[in-house]
Amino acid sequence: MISFIGEYESTIDTKGRFLLPSGFKKQIPETEAASFVLNRGFEKCLTLYPIQSWQPLFEEISQLNDFDPKVREFRRYFLNGATQIEFDGAGRLLLPKNLMEYAGLGKDIVLVSAVNKIEIWDKIKYQQFFDSMSPETFSNLANEVMNRKNDKLNS
Repeated sequence: MISFIGEYESTIDTKGRFLLPSGFKKQIPETEAASFVLNRGFEKCLTLYPIQSWQPLFEEISQLNDFDPKVREFRRYFLNGATQIEFDGAGRLLLPKNLMEYAGLGKDIVLVSAVNKIEIWDKIKYQQFFDSMSPETFSNLANEVMNRKNDKLNS
């Protein structure tokens, strides 16, 4: 499984293309194809899945019960806009206009590791996201989330 670490800045050109920072490129095994699925994130960002990370998730979603209205609603929303993209001849990735608009991406973007995927944020919105959380709030969130994990392990 591919996993990422890091936070990098990049810029989008007038045609909606950007270079994947070399820090992330180095984390993709050479044996893996450089194909991705770009999708809306849960927050107002985009999520870039290497195809190796997307396929198991897509298979899991495909196995959900079509007769459940919540499943259909989730699929529509989650898969809406999902687009397969690849590097062009100059090593850039092209962001579809509809996804750029969804995330409100301007020229300056931040690419952030999210375990087995990469989030793409507008630089200003990303900064606002972090400015809105105090160290104390983050500490409380970490405590809550990590204790849930420990509670499950001890069950």
